[in-house]
Amino acid sequence: MNGSSALVDNAGASQSRRVFWDQDVYQLELERIFSRCWLMLGHDSLVPKPGDFITTYMAEDRVILSRQPDGSLKAFINSCTHRGNQICHADSGSAKAFVCNYHGWVFGQDGSLVDVPMEERCYHSDLDKSKLGLAPIRVETYKGFIFGCHDPEAPSLEDYLGDFCWYLDTIWDGPDGGLELVGPPLKSTLACNWKVPTENFVGDGYHVGWTHAAALQMIGGELAGLSGNRADMPFDDLGLQFTMRHGHGFGLIDNAATAIHVKRDGYVKYLEQTRGGIREKFGPERERLYVGHWNTSIFPNCSFLYGTNTFKIWHPRGPHEIEVWTYTMVPKNADTETKRSIQREAIRSFGTAGTLESDDGENMSSATYNNNGIITRKGRMNSSMGKDREGPHPVYPGIVGVSFIGETSYRGFYRFWQEILDAPDWAAIRANDDTWDAMWTNRNFWPERLSAKEAEPQD
Repeated sequence: MNGSSALVDNAGASQSRRVFWDQDVYQLELERIFSRCWLMLGHDSLVPKPGDFITTYMAEDRVILSRQPDGSLKAFINSCTHRGNQICHADSGSAKAFVCNYHGWVFGQDGSLVDVPMEERCYHSDLDKSKLGLAPIRVETYKGFIFGCHDPEAPSLEDYLGDFCWYLDTIWDGPDGGLELVGPPLKSTLACNWKVPTENFVGDGYHVGWTHAAALQMIGGELAGLSGNRADMPFDDLGLQFTMRHGHGFGLIDNAATAIHVKRDGYVKYLEQTRGGIREKFGPERERLYVGHWNTSIFPNCSFLYGTNTFKIWHPRGPHEIEVWTYTMVPKNADTETKRSIQREAIRSFGTAGTLESDDGENMSSATYNNNGIITRKGRMNSSMGKDREGPHPVYPGIVGVSFIGETSYRGFYRFWQEILDAPDWAAIRANDDTWDAMWTNRNFWPERLSAKEAEPQD
């Protein structure tokens, strides 16, 4: 494959259908995206005490994340350095060591090889255990959320998140302790390419009124008017879309944080009690974010809905299947009943058999498998909605689109997807830092729009 130029057309806002089907594309993704980017591993709340661990994945590599005796975190590949067997089969727990059930090699909490059965008799003291520890993984955290990275040349996690930290701080570092994840995760498999749900969460407000029409009618509330796309609504004034340097992005629906919750009294009360602290700490622009609903993806394969408070990791299993891990994201210092209520509502809507999850799953599978036809996959997909109605904003970092129903963040996701597939290393990516947003040529969109709105007569 000669680069990604045939796969993504930034100027024309289109992508080849091969991005959802091609095995060669997927292998390149494993090498240049999943082996080089920061990937979500978990949250401090899932490994609170020394000795606590969880097992997870980084793409198709099995991983152990372990809390160390000094409180730090270490992660390593879950594969014995003797004959490659999976060492730890438990999803989570507490352990002083990890023992391979094939030949009994023992690895410490830090991944070092500490004991080998019959070492003196069988290896004749000729085994250098210091060189046979489990393959280590870089681990860094941001506001309690834990990420891992294989590439020593990758930027720090905070630099990788970049301007997105400005947004994440609003909810991950709020005045009342931020957020945490409730586990263990629900797990399911879905027959789709990993990018289909990631792009859906990064900014697909367009499907909400159509795909989820029946569910929205049943749920009622603020989003019911979107059902069937029948309402005459001022979409340009109901939210925004955002995209960042490294492909992260989200869509915001104003004043809709609790919109998908049927039983919401505790959560509504909590937001009302804390929004003043957000305004005081961060200002009115981020108070707007705090009480809105976010559909969000952190490049490459972690997504969440703030408000609905479902948190997803899309673990790829080849180009045509994923394993979906679903946590609930709750305010850390909310009362127990409010947390339970949020979790129940999140599972009802976006759990494995959730009402909205089922709607989405069918489309995601179809969007993948419909491209198995040799003629079909020669076609292209369009992501031009809202093109040129976006640009740098005087307050919000990154590139900002005028409506939550648009594809600004789609274009931003695939812009970076193309860049990192083409780049030989992180040095080549860093070389583009000052020009990454050059494809958005309407630099005066927001100054002119805001100036025009200020000039409008006030009621």
